[in-house]
Amino acid sequence: MYQEIKKHIFYVGVNDRVTRKFEALWPLPYGVSYNSYLIADKKTALVDTVEAGFTETFLANIREILGDKPLDYLVINHMEPDHSASIAAVRRAYPDVQIVGNAKTVEMIKGFYGIDEKTLSIKDGDVLPLGAHELVFYITPMVHWPETMMSYCPQEKLLFSGDAFGCFGALDGGVVDTQLDCEIYWDEMYRYYANIVGKYGVPVQRALEKLKNVPIDMICSTHGPVWKEQVGKVGGIYNSLSRYEAEEGVTVVYGSMYGNTARMAEEIAAELSAQGIRRIAVHNVSVSEKSYILRDIFRYKGVVIGSPTYNLQLFPDVEAVVSALRNREIKSRIYGCFGSYTWTSRAVKELTAFGEQMQWEMPAEAVEMKQGFTETTAEQCRTLARAMAAALKK
Repeated sequence: MYQEIKKHIFYVGVNDRVTRKFEALWPLPYGVSYNSYLIADKKTALVDTVEAGFTETFLANIREILGDKPLDYLVINHMEPDHSASIAAVRRAYPDVQIVGNAKTVEMIKGFYGIDEKTLSIKDGDVLPLGAHELVFYITPMVHWPETMMSYCPQEKLLFSGDAFGCFGALDGGVVDTQLDCEIYWDEMYRYYANIVGKYGVPVQRALEKLKNVPIDMICSTHGPVWKEQVGKVGGIYNSLSRYEAEEGVTVVYGSMYGNTARMAEEIAAELSAQGIRRIAVHNVSVSEKSYILRDIFRYKGVVIGSPTYNLQLFPDVEAVVSALRNREIKSRIYGCFGSYTWTSRAVKELTAFGEQMQWEMPAEAVEMKQGFTETTAEQCRTLARAMAAALKK
């Protein structure tokens, strides 16, 4: 599938409806796209490649546009293999192509693919003339690898943004957002950011600052739709998420072996609702996939986590979520925790220490239940929920 998205600028990416987990971790219920773009000017330039399993389809798209014309440049904005894995195949198909990237990119191309000839190392602000079009390069490290950069075409006010502004979800027929029903992509953008980019809020903010005076009419990311009509919304979502801003709402996460800790979670959620909180996401860690839990914690300001004590530690799937949150260094959340035990208390101590380590606001004491659920426990859960609701509305 290829499509002209601007005069002489073509989408030549592919859809992956086969892979079940992105990076072997994150479910892909709607698939994913690997986006690449071709500028067919006096000089021709390909921006990024695709995952190795789709190389032949990708090359066929390029050949159909170029015909007998040579490919002059291959610009690499990001070296992660879902975007760089076809570099060697492109070099075989077009032996004279010059590969363009920054110093870290060029180093990685040699490390991954053994290619160190006919490369052009560029610096921040460098310009590559192509004819009627040119590309200006903005190096944006750690969005979300150290070599990441973006390429900008000022003549079309078009930004090739790498993984930034991307989302999960294959492209169903169209390519540009004006051709698609974009409803599925918004949740998938939150989930993509939370799981892939989430740790790197500060570098994302630096990149946005670098681009703040650059007029952008179209964003060409490496995953998801080409953004044209929704450029402002997409930029706003990434700006908000990278600042760790969040909506009024609460994500309740819990593990439960025999239902007692689950009763605590349900009591807390019910009281949050009674206090006027409408956005409540309740996740049983044994059922909800972790990527959706992380998505909701990035989206909502309140976080409540509960766990039974299991082998004198947190319930393992709760520990996995806690570890993922710690790794992403999420800031500015309002936090509560609860737990249960039968003979030795541990889970609540671990969850309380986690909240303190994250420097999250904790408006209520943790709720700890020994053995069975009682009305005393229920009231303690309601007290936690009321404190959480009040802190959210403050």
